[in-house]
Amino acid sequence: MGAADVVPGVSGGTIAFITGIYEELINTIKSFNPAALRVLFKQGPAAFWKQVNGNFLVVLLAGIVASIATIAGGVLFLLSNYPILLWAFFFGLILASVWLVMSHIKKWDANLVSSFIIGAIIAYLITSLAPVSVEPTATMVFISGAIAICAMILPGISGSFILLLLGMYAHILTAVKGVDLQLISLFMLGCVVGIMSFSRVLSWMFSHHHQVTLALLSGFMLGSLNKVWPWKYTLSYTINRHGEQVPLLQDNVLPWHFESITGQPSFLLWALGLALVGIAIVVVMERFQAAKE
Repeated sequence: MGAADVVPGVSGGTIAFITGIYEELINTIKSFNPAALRVLFKQGPAAFWKQVNGNFLVVLLAGIVASIATIAGGVLFLLSNYPILLWAFFFGLILASVWLVMSHIKKWDANLVSSFIIGAIIAYLITSLAPVSVEPTATMVFISGAIAICAMILPGISGSFILLLLGMYAHILTAVKGVDLQLISLFMLGCVVGIMSFSRVLSWMFSHHHQVTLALLSGFMLGSLNKVWPWKYTLSYTINRHGEQVPLLQDNVLPWHFESITGQPSFLLWALGLALVGIAIVVVMERFQAAKE
């Protein structure tokens, strides 16, 4: 989940869904409530730890933090030097994930199809927005954390892409690499507020409208493929706070058009191969999970 959340357009929630820990993750987050505090004061730390599923949460968070800390630099390098190959891999991963979520819908009807289409349209429109460029003020860092963390428990919505739209993606990765404890602490505080609030909304949706929610999420994931299409032509640039020129608005193009427009190789065969690797990973993980059940 940590590796997925580092990449704009890829959802850590999708990884949780594939690996079969999704429901336990939602329930664990929800367990942090006044009832858990009453258990702590009346029955002690051991009972509280069991109430909030502490072992599961610690192991999961340790994996996420370790992954983000170790992969952030590598992702920045790949995005700068081999963006086509990186996007192709995650395009295949997300495409297969759409199939995975849709396979959990028992019987399609007009309502489910409508939810799927609406989700796809909304995600497509969101991913067509141009990212903004802002300074990492304390308020902006907190709000960014509160919004982006929702993607960790929501398949099909990328927290990293939300950070990108808000203009905070590079700032957060730089803070992680530079161990900026003040900025990281503000961001984490926003994450706590956001995830505690949104987990209850998401739990209600799954409890009362499970199939519709799955259809909506699979639509979100399909529409989000607009963001991770490997071949892009930059229409406009902006200057970041370091005085560097970075892409602001990009348009998706076909591989052969990419070569003629930019004069750069499309790496089509390599990209197709990596997309198939992404698809294969999802298929293997799904079959492994099915075998366990």
